[in-house]
Amino acid sequence: MKILIAEDDKISRMILQASLKKGGHEVASVENGLRAWKAFQQEYFPIIISDWLMPEMDGLSLCRNVRQSPSENYTYLVLLTSLEGKTNYLEAMEAGADDFISKPFDADQLTTRIRVAERILGLHRHVSQLEGLLPICCSCKRIKDGKDRWQRVENYIEVHSEARFTHGYCPECYEKYMNSNFGSEEAR
Repeated sequence: MKILIAEDDKISRMILQASLKKGGHEVASVENGLRAWKAFQQEYFPIIISDWLMPEMDGLSLCRNVRQSPSENYTYLVLLTSLEGKTNYLEAMEAGADDFISKPFDADQLTTRIRVAERILGLHRHVSQLEGLLPICCSCKRIKDGKDRWQRVENYIEVHSEARFTHGYCPECYEKYMNSNFGSEEAR
């Protein structure tokens, strides 16, 4: 997973970077929120971990900017800070943060939070796919999946959701079926 770190303390930034790289992540790091914002405008980062208090642009402003920017992809925002307490937590969430980790951070806790972020990002992609436009054949009504295979509507929906199907007839189709197989209603 590609992760952007915004941390003004060089040692904290290096420790974060090493911990995330050890977990197999592709990591970019910058020393303040303004540089993180510029990097984000140039390239999509699924996860941003930002210190709260930084020069030029703080973590809250970075969160607000990311949330206000139009994007098809969701970015999971983690604020990393020495600030504690309910008020700070609520302020972070209000600014658009998804998670809040107190300094000094614990590597195991960070790894777990990143796994949660990956799970949420995966669910977001899944929901976006279900909400998006689906290519459907005008004739046979099959749906083209992400692997360029055509599937019956029922198969596609069963694979991509929890829905299961039961088949029946709507009133119009029932009438057509009965008429074509047993004659008109008057003749039955």
